[in-house]
Amino acid sequence: MKKSSILTILAASSLFLAACNNDADDTATNGGPNNNNNEMSNEEMNDDNGDGHGDHGGDGENNNENEENHHNDHDGNHHENNDENDHHGHGGEGAGDREDIEAEAATGPESINENATDGLMVENTKNVTRIGEDDPITFSILASQTIWPATHEGNQPGTVILGPLDSWQHSLAALTLVHHPNDGPLLYTEGSISDEVLQEIERLQPLGNSEGIQVMVMEDLPEEEMDKLSGFEVETISADDPAEFATKIDERYAEIVGSLPGSVIIGSAEEEAQLMTMVAGDWISHMDEPVLYVNEFSIPEATVDALEKRNGEANIYLLGSEAEVSATIEEELSEYGTVTRISGETPVELSIAFASFYDEETGFGWDITEPGHGITFASTETPELALPGAPLAHLGKHAPMIWLSEGELNQKVYDYLAKLKPAFEEVPTEGPYNHGYAFGSTDSISFSVQGIIDEKMEIVSISGDDHGGHGH
Repeated sequence: MKKSSILTILAASSLFLAACNNDADDTATNGGPNNNNNEMSNEEMNDDNGDGHGDHGGDGENNNENEENHHNDHDGNHHENNDENDHHGHGGEGAGDREDIEAEAATGPESINENATDGLMVENTKNVTRIGEDDPITFSILASQTIWPATHEGNQPGTVILGPLDSWQHSLAALTLVHHPNDGPLLYTEGSISDEVLQEIERLQPLGNSEGIQVMVMEDLPEEEMDKLSGFEVETISADDPAEFATKIDERYAEIVGSLPGSVIIGSAEEEAQLMTMVAGDWISHMDEPVLYVNEFSIPEATVDALEKRNGEANIYLLGSEAEVSATIEEELSEYGTVTRISGETPVELSIAFASFYDEETGFGWDITEPGHGITFASTETPELALPGAPLAHLGKHAPMIWLSEGELNQKVYDYLAKLKPAFEEVPTEGPYNHGYAFGSTDSISFSVQGIIDEKMEIVSISGDDHGGHGH
């Protein structure tokens, strides 16, 4: 190559490098103010979040610490990118954030819109499904149709259980049979099988349990009533005494599944204890454990027989306060195993205590103390609806039941729903979600109460920003 060409190339290179240096200087000079503006935007946004949402803002260092503490299963780079991309207040769940949400959720509305039911054409809301019927027999059919569509074998029941409406003790104990392999609804009888109930059995076309039984009748019905079931494989289990009947159910279920559950629920069979003892219904529909009965002053012989079969190792869960089951009875029960009392002074308190209870050693109990669950609601004025509604603990959302005192919300229920209030961290599609079921018409549980429950079950942002600023 010629020397002049080499010099020309060197000169051009020098000019190019000089131009690059000048551009870099310009970029550095011009970038300073822009960077400062970006920093100010971030700070202003964080200040706005802090002013508007209390503990939801804060500096990035604190938020990163929260994210590390509460989201170790997430990618750290993801959180850093979120902070850099102006989502500073939306990541990480601080204790204050959750406390603020629960505090707000634990309060009722300041006022009620009296026009909310004017022209109302629906009975279901986004977070609450209502089975809107107060007649117990009709309600049992509606509950059956809600839980078992019976469109094909995958959602047809195995066995339909017919329970007496006039004995809550018998129908409650029969709920043990709802569980697999029977997998079927509780339909009410009233000394006879109504045409509507018979039609529901025909609609369901029960497939039969492991023994081929399609209908189990929980009382001695007249022969002409039993003839209505001639097209099905039928079994009758009956006993006048509630304790004897409950023991028969315990024995029969153990025969069907091939083993005797180690745990039992003990409740009072006294009429005054109905609302307390019926709290067991959802759990025994959900799991294998039976309910067995005691009386006000004694443990019936039938209950003793059932407990003795556990060879002194029964896990005994006693429902109610000493007003329902005395300390003396509790002491006598301890001869047959370990006794744990689940107590509450009112039916509402007991239903919440039972829904919250969990025994780590045995695995017994709902342990529902955080978001992401179903809950059923029944009025203390219509307790007979709670039993055919109990299979919602067996299928669907596997939901325990909470009593509403005379169909109304009280502070105990507000406090419990506050613990369950769903809150998302990034986007609402991540969940968790809650869902409620209201038993009865708006005469039993008003639409206003349903609306409040619906709002308490609605998912919100942990940061207080409705949709986390993510555009979803």
